[in-house]
Amino acid sequence: MTNKEVIGILDQIALLLDLSGESGFKSRAYTQAARQIERFEESVSILVEEDRLREIKGVGDALEQKITEFVTTGSLAYYENLKSQFPDSLFALFTIPGLGPKRIKQVYDELNIQSLDALEAACTDGSLGTLKGFGPKMMDKLVRGVAFAKEHQGENYYDKAYAEARRLVNILSEESTVVRIEIAGSLRRCKEVVKDVDIIASSTDPSAVMARFVEDEYVVEVVGHGETKSSVVLRSGIGADLRVVSDEQFPYALAHFTGSKEHNVVMRRRAKERGLKLNEYGLFDGEENWVCMDETEIYSKLELPYIQPELREDCGEFGLEATPELIELEHLRGVIHCHSIYSDGRNSVREMATTAQELGYKYLTMTDHSQSAGYAGGLQPYRVEQQQKEIDALNEELDGFRVIKGIESDIRADGSLDYDEDVLKTFEVIVVSVHSNLDMTEDEATTRVVKAVENPYTRILGHPTGRLLITRKGYDLNYEKLFDACVANNVAIEINANCKRLDLDWRYVRQARDKGVKLCLSPDAHSTGAIDFVRYGVGIARKGWLKPEDVLNTLGTDDFLAWCAR
Repeated sequence: MTNKEVIGILDQIALLLDLSGESGFKSRAYTQAARQIERFEESVSILVEEDRLREIKGVGDALEQKITEFVTTGSLAYYENLKSQFPDSLFALFTIPGLGPKRIKQVYDELNIQSLDALEAACTDGSLGTLKGFGPKMMDKLVRGVAFAKEHQGENYYDKAYAEARRLVNILSEESTVVRIEIAGSLRRCKEVVKDVDIIASSTDPSAVMARFVEDEYVVEVVGHGETKSSVVLRSGIGADLRVVSDEQFPYALAHFTGSKEHNVVMRRRAKERGLKLNEYGLFDGEENWVCMDETEIYSKLELPYIQPELREDCGEFGLEATPELIELEHLRGVIHCHSIYSDGRNSVREMATTAQELGYKYLTMTDHSQSAGYAGGLQPYRVEQQQKEIDALNEELDGFRVIKGIESDIRADGSLDYDEDVLKTFEVIVVSVHSNLDMTEDEATTRVVKAVENPYTRILGHPTGRLLITRKGYDLNYEKLFDACVANNVAIEINANCKRLDLDWRYVRQARDKGVKLCLSPDAHSTGAIDFVRYGVGIARKGWLKPEDVLNTLGTDDFLAWCAR
């Protein structure tokens, strides 16, 4: 049992308690325990085994019993009893911005609304407007929220799906009959959200591999179990497909099931133009199947350079004359955009710095929230001074590593930054982000963000559209104007690597680069463990065709500071 699973069920219990109308004190006990476990480095399973759960702050008799039951049995009766009080369809309402547990309880109790369809109908017929707190603006927001939620139903965050895929690949690789095995589908192409997991394997005994797959301990439903394909639903709710082929077919199956559909259409057309036939089984010249040992050979047969999986969207990749050298995780020298316990982070400045150094980085920008973000412990000027003194002292100790003094300044509604100039000039780097008043027209959003970009102290624009994948669309921007402003004012744009954001969207990354905008890959880390989120940003950067020289934090410490000081 992983810590993440324990955290997940504690958060779910807190949500269900709120939905049940229990006191906030009771639900907070579970959320606080979940947050403590996030900061705890040891495995909860080991703590249970060694009878040491009480070492986690806030864990008393009741929580100890429940966590122990969940870890040792894989289920928790208390959670199941709470969940059984509500229809499963009700939980989809939590994806709608503006609908928290109290409002959901209100619409459920008073109008028996228990699904997205029912909520949409209540907005349309006006019955929702009879409830206290549901005025015209809220109704309009909910209509848009329901439409967005329906559009994204069944999608999963990249990191969640990737963790499931990697675990399955590792387990299946233990089968001695497996020759080759790879993750395929939209995961391999680094799409920002994915619907399911696709795995391709070659084996001398497909039935043994299939048996291991469907018998995995995390499988809750076997949807299909065949000789060449099996489909399951995992405990996380994610669907997974496994296809097992001969090793001769493996490169073709991997290419085909990696996709995208649009890319595959062009590949098949190129084959046809050359008198060949391409499918998931091979590349055929009449009855003869041409042997290709890997995907590179398939592309070569079709007179193409190897095209990396991230680029396979039929968005210009067939015009490449050579395989581009795309950004790799190893190219990054520094970690940009991190939070500490000074605001809403879970670790100290020292802990964040030492972790980054242990991971091989040379610098870390400490960019806690600014004073307007009171909900996140935003720093008042005296706290800024206190943190900067701590950073100076820490830098005296660190060898070969630098903590860079920064802030994530809120972009106010009028586009101004969050401090007077006397405070702004004390920072070495300023990331600016919108966190409030998100309901803007394109013109309003563009004017607001561009004004912040034009501030002489701004160096990086953080999560530029404010989107939250699956749950919130984010505001529209005039990207032409935004990119022009960034170039004119020497401002980089962040690719926020938190898998709930992955913002800037990859569809605009290449456009920004072509305009001359520098991009940076930022984990937006609120804990030491989250520093590694930057790897997901690398996938989005590659999908946006970025090379090492396009990315700001491939610069060394001195060059990065010099760039910020320009």
